[in-house]
Amino acid sequence: MTSRVVIVGGGWSGCAAAVAAKKAGADEVVVLERTDDLLGSGLVGGIMRNNGRYTATEEMIALGAGELFEVCDAHSRHRDFEFPGHRHASLYDVNTISHGVREELLKHNVEIWLISRVADITRSNGSIDGVVLEGGTRLEGDVFVDATGTAGAQSYCTDNGNGCVMCIVRCPTFGPRVSIAGLAGVEEMVGRKGDGSIGAMSGSCKLNKDTMDPALRRELDEKGLVIVPLPESLINRKKLGAKACQQYATAAYAENVIVLDTGQAKLMTSYMPLHELRQVPGFERVRYEDPYSGTVGNSMRYAALSPRNNAMRVVGGPDNLFCAGEKAGLLVGHTEAMVTGAVAGHNAVRHLAGEDLLELPATLATGDAISYVRESMQTEEGMRKKYTFSGSVYFARMQELGLYTTDHEAIAERVEKAGMTNVFGKRVTAAV
Repeated sequence: MTSRVVIVGGGWSGCAAAVAAKKAGADEVVVLERTDDLLGSGLVGGIMRNNGRYTATEEMIALGAGELFEVCDAHSRHRDFEFPGHRHASLYDVNTISHGVREELLKHNVEIWLISRVADITRSNGSIDGVVLEGGTRLEGDVFVDATGTAGAQSYCTDNGNGCVMCIVRCPTFGPRVSIAGLAGVEEMVGRKGDGSIGAMSGSCKLNKDTMDPALRRELDEKGLVIVPLPESLINRKKLGAKACQQYATAAYAENVIVLDTGQAKLMTSYMPLHELRQVPGFERVRYEDPYSGTVGNSMRYAALSPRNNAMRVVGGPDNLFCAGEKAGLLVGHTEAMVTGAVAGHNAVRHLAGEDLLELPATLATGDAISYVRESMQTEEGMRKKYTFSGSVYFARMQELGLYTTDHEAIAERVEKAGMTNVFGKRVTAAV
């Protein structure tokens, strides 16, 4: 009997789940993406291997789930790169990365359905047995992964941000995000900022490189980084608290224009009024590429977080529903999304096979992060924080526990000691 894993959402977590599910032995894996391309916010991301993400990346490679991390490495414009507060980073090219990921998925015989927005689910015997797309097409499945993210819809940005800023999520064009867990009746959680207000704002904008001063652009292309101090009159420290990416919410990012080269010019701020940005030397003619309304804001995230266990199974919903990426908690970043995605995709196949679900041990940074974030989110204070391998609360914990290292051999030994070497590279033993 053919087994089918259906993954809703083609961002980093959904793509990682797809590869993991195929490697674990699923006959068919289908990725449903509501837009016209894979990767979602990954199309305006680019930062990898910075700080503790280096450790997490090497753990995932040793665990046998390194394919998408290696795609990022192959598409990196700058490697072993430093910028304020962050070491040994790499910056992948946002203009080419989705093609690389698509090729990797196709190599694993993953089906990719673009412009395929899920509108509803169907159920039988307490489990989800299918999803219904806009237009009425029904796709049956045996197990489902909710990788729909937590951004949008337009009303969420309007109510809790500064309105629709026309970002990479593109709700007006492709329709807003739809939570599969929500459709299944799961009571989801809402993330909050440090002041208790709802949501968090995406952390960076993209500038058109051609509108930068030519000398500044050359410096950006060659070095990967441009830092220009702001006059005191243009510094706005208050907006740092609104950022989802709290690892970049330090004084340096309020007091300077910091731009990284990801193929686009990645401006490390949630927003900045264009008339103010144009007062900074070298930026007199700049224009925003994403979001188009970067003068006033950015996309709002953490609208719907699914309760889950450490195996990424959704708690309080159908037994065949898993989650990954931001749906799985207040985790920030592409590395974090790929980690949870790999666990969800692999466990989707274990569920089909009737096998015990895999939990990464707390002796690994990846396993500790998954369990620590879940536990932290049980408290009101924990729901006001953001967690990432690259900074803020969780990177500090990594260092305290001695989990942070860039020593490849030490990381491989740690994984081996946990009995987890290549666990994601092995086919699940029972027939599926």
